[in-house]
Amino acid sequence: MSDPTTASPDTSSNIADLRLRFQSESEKTQRQLIPELLTAGEAGLEVLMEFLQAHPSASTNPIVGSAYQALYHANSPAATEFLQTHFPTGIVPLQSERGIDYHPLQQLLAQQDFQESDRLTLQKLCELAGVDAAQRKWLFFTEVESLPSTDLQTLNSLWLAHSEGKFGFSVQRELWLGVGKNWEKLWPKIGWKAGNNWTRYPQGFTWDLTAPRGHLPLSNQLRGVRAMASLLAHPAWSEAK
Repeated sequence: MSDPTTASPDTSSNIADLRLRFQSESEKTQRQLIPELLTAGEAGLEVLMEFLQAHPSASTNPIVGSAYQALYHANSPAATEFLQTHFPTGIVPLQSERGIDYHPLQQLLAQQDFQESDRLTLQKLCELAGVDAAQRKWLFFTEVESLPSTDLQTLNSLWLAHSEGKFGFSVQRELWLGVGKNWEKLWPKIGWKAGNNWTRYPQGFTWDLTAPRGHLPLSNQLRGVRAMASLLAHPAWSEAK
């Protein structure tokens, strides 16, 4: 009898092919290959681990976030140990000019708890703006203008990395610019309004990856178009590398 712990030539060949394709194909194909790697068991997870070690930052490669998410939810002791050892605070550098702790948000986004992540994002923005904003729990547009670019980029990168690139301020900005900064065209595009009816919070919003691009985070909680306009026009996005 063959040793059950030894991969068959066919299996080894398949893993080798998946590894080569995952390392060399387009981002779209890489995303499509992740489910195949997961069904390949520990050998497939090893391919994802190798990829993360070679590409340790989601800010330089969008697929890094998807690979991280796959390992995070793989229910594998080896994958869990790997992430805890090599990525104890996730795959986005949690940089802050004002000493804000973004690790709780990273954990929520990794768990795909988008509703609580949205709530915490607003809380962190208010903390950044100062004591008055933190107490009132929303921001004036003038406060948005003075938010540090480093922190906005951290928040944005966290949303991008854990949503397959679908959510984040930079995505909303891209869509806003794409409709000529026309708010009435933007709202239905991102699922915040249907006809004359605003989407009701929280039950009307979609808290998973089936939502439209740019659906989250809910910047309209900042209070009014002027605050969101300040956010989407912030220098952080032109300064982003």
